[in-house]
Amino acid sequence: MRFSQRNRSKAPTLALTSMLDVIFLLLCFFVTVSVFSQWESEISIKLPNAKTAEAPERLPGEIIVNLAKDGGVSVNSVKLSLEELGARLAKVAKFYPGQPVIIRADKEVRYETLVKLIDTCRASDIWNFSLATEGGEGEGEAK
Repeated sequence: MRFSQRNRSKAPTLALTSMLDVIFLLLCFFVTVSVFSQWESEISIKLPNAKTAEAPERLPGEIIVNLAKDGGVSVNSVKLSLEELGARLAKVAKFYPGQPVIIRADKEVRYETLVKLIDTCRASDIWNFSLATEGGEGEGEAK
C-alpha cells in the first residue's frame, strides 16, 4: 500500500537570530558612544583661556565638578554645598582610589573659592584632579 504524501510547503519565516544579533550590536555601539561622548557643560560657566590647552582624553567614570561665578558647586546638574560634596567624594574615594575629578571653574570665580574646592577634594582623599580650561585666544565654552 502506498500512501500519498501531501506536498506540504513550509511557510516562509524570517531569520530573527541574525536580526537580533545586529540589533544587539547596534545597541552596544550606541551605549558605548554615549558614555564616551558625554561631557558635562553648564551654560553659565565660562572657562579661562590657556594657550597650552589640549583636548582632554576622557576617562570612564570621571567626576566633573562645576564651580559657578557665585561660588555654587554642582555635580551632574545637582547643586551641593562643599560639605555635601566632600562627603560624596570621600565615599567615592573609599571604593575607587585614584578617582579622576575635573574641576570646571568659571573664569570670574574668586581664587579663595577655588582653593576651598581643591581643599575639599584633597580632604576627601581625591588627589587625581585637573582644572578645565578653554583653548586658544577666543572667548566661549570648552570644547
